[in-house]
Amino acid sequence: MPGDRWLIVGLGNPGQEYLKNRHNVGRMVVERLADRMHATFKRHRARAGIAEGRLAGAPATLAVPRAYMNVSGGPVAALRDFYKIPPGRIVVVHDDLDLPFGEIRLKRGGGAGGHNGLRSVTAALGSPDYFRVRFGIGRPPGRMDPAAFVLRDFSAAERKELPLLIERCADAVEALLRDGLEPAQNTFHAPV
Repeated sequence: MPGDRWLIVGLGNPGQEYLKNRHNVGRMVVERLADRMHATFKRHRARAGIAEGRLAGAPATLAVPRAYMNVSGGPVAALRDFYKIPPGRIVVVHDDLDLPFGEIRLKRGGGAGGHNGLRSVTAALGSPDYFRVRFGIGRPPGRMDPAAFVLRDFSAAERKELPLLIERCADAVEALLRDGLEPAQNTFHAPV
């Protein structure tokens, strides 16, 4: 029935040079969800790659904007309009500097917390009332500029753990869709 579709967006930057950056972990999670759906991404006129199928028993469109992080809201709003999806059926998966590496948090609404991708999405949607699945990337070492840190690849030690953590974050997205916010929070907010 119309209105039961989910839009799940993985934030990141397009281009090979950004592929393995910390800032692209949201995109990595959504690509893993596409693998689970046995779906491949195709170009959409909304300046995004999309993959369609069923996730946690519900129709879902997975999206990775083909726009830079700080202007990713345009493609998200275009997809919202194309599919007529309300903010309460949109999930944005993104990196979070304020969480330790690999920690996962889910919430609905709230501010951007200095995240330019979220700021862009909220402005383009005209509402902060969408779901966020936050993947912790930790704080930059020493006095490193956070903007430089997010554009670095994960460390060798982090890369060893990353596949398992991406699986866990993909599980969190599916739990959110299947069980709702509070049950998903109860499961995934416990320490790893």
